[in-house]
Amino acid sequence: MSGNDKYVLAIDLGTSGPKVALFSTQGELIGSEFEETGVTLLPEGGAEQSPEEWWNAIETAAKRLLSKGLVPNNDIIAVASTAQWSGTVPVDREGNALGNAVNWMDARGAPHIHKLFDGPFKIEGYSLPKLLRWIQITGGVPGTAGKDPMAHILYLKDAQPDIYRRAYKFLEPVDYIGLRLSGRFGASFNSIILHWVTDNRNINKVAYNTELIKRSGLDREKLPDIEPPNTDLGNLRPEIARDWGLRGDVRVLMGSGDVQSAAVGSGAVREYEPHLYIGTSGWLTCHVPFKKTDISHNIAALPSAIPGRYLLTNEQESAGACLQYLRNNILFPQDELSVGPNPTNAYRLFDQIAERAPAGSDKLIFTPWLYGERAPVDNHLVRGGFHNLSLGTTRADMVRAVFEGVAYNARWLLNAVEGFIGRKADSINMVGGGAKSNLWCQIQADVLNRPIRQMKDPIEANVRGAALLASASLGYLRYDEIGLHVPVANTYEPNPDHRKIYDELFAEFVAIYQNNRKIYARLNRPR
Repeated sequence: MSGNDKYVLAIDLGTSGPKVALFSTQGELIGSEFEETGVTLLPEGGAEQSPEEWWNAIETAAKRLLSKGLVPNNDIIAVASTAQWSGTVPVDREGNALGNAVNWMDARGAPHIHKLFDGPFKIEGYSLPKLLRWIQITGGVPGTAGKDPMAHILYLKDAQPDIYRRAYKFLEPVDYIGLRLSGRFGASFNSIILHWVTDNRNINKVAYNTELIKRSGLDREKLPDIEPPNTDLGNLRPEIARDWGLRGDVRVLMGSGDVQSAAVGSGAVREYEPHLYIGTSGWLTCHVPFKKTDISHNIAALPSAIPGRYLLTNEQESAGACLQYLRNNILFPQDELSVGPNPTNAYRLFDQIAERAPAGSDKLIFTPWLYGERAPVDNHLVRGGFHNLSLGTTRADMVRAVFEGVAYNARWLLNAVEGFIGRKADSINMVGGGAKSNLWCQIQADVLNRPIRQMKDPIEANVRGAALLASASLGYLRYDEIGLHVPVANTYEPNPDHRKIYDELFAEFVAIYQNNRKIYARLNRPR
């Protein structure tokens, strides 16, 4: 670091809590802090979080990081943010949250989407004329699982009319954080996408579409005005600057959803260069030079956080959440039978345990659909489980099967992604908490049969992306050189000895879904 270095304070509001980090304007990680928050799961597919808990956790993490004195506070020139995507925060005119935020996992709005897209000539649950019109304008369509903001808002309008009436704006989580930081209401071309009422055909001039707003039943006045990616929202609010010990002229940059910021923080910014994210959820995306939609696999090219670019967008509902479930509910549950605290090194233990099992886990297959699925199938009723379990199955087999099951799901998505872009991925940048595991990186390489590039500081990919986008927006680097500022830690080549077993088990993995989806529908359809 030199005396002329400048820094960005970046916030990543994940599902499990916010991470706050300091980066140089050239992408060097200086330090980070994390503060945990909770999720409330409710009947009939409800999932909510507290915006006040989010904000208190952000302040706690930010103050703890800044108190370390890692850099002179006067050299911090901007605050940038990213957050879990596809959530909904109703706020009043003063910016106060009107109760809980509806989380991206919430499926209570599904009946409203089914009703909206009902009609003749159905494909994948959508009336064909409505489907084609929506895709023509937006590039996508609200998922039938009811987990997009349009579904959230329609649910609130029907089930909680008082909150709907009092709401001045419905904001994505990242735009709620931008409001708290700057005092300015707004959304970006890319954060607003999943409301599915914007015309995305001109990537440089995204705007609300009056026809789709009318058809959807949403109220335009309750939606934020939209602006280009990484717009300068103005100065950090004076009371926050004083409380955090920052300059009064620190700039606040409009944030992006986690998918878009991870694409940048992964270093995969060139056209067709993919990255695999394994966090609570997962995805496999890349930038593309066109607008295109694959409705059968729930994949679409939508506005990126990089101005003038499209990003192939998808999401798999549960990835790292499967290991968290294994830790909390099977191996180390905290209940009346618990014999000790949940070990802080549980994930390192999982690596050590899984290494003792053979590739293929003695043909035990884990399906990771613990909260439904979005891509390459949009089915909120499907559920996960262990398949081919026997008395000979070991704990090591079960742990490794979870790693492998998430990888099979990623391979299923990779097939759809490569079909979408019309080419094979040469290698894949891997980021997120899952990329901290050397074993999981190797399993992904073996199952996907592609080289996996484990990026440095992979768990900071989202927050790094937010910082790099801010740096580019403020002129400290160019968007097209961002990839040069994200180093590779290791590269994992596919092991040819594991090709046969993983090809066999992947085929059975897909067959498990095809053969059992009707059972899942009967078991999990709301009564």
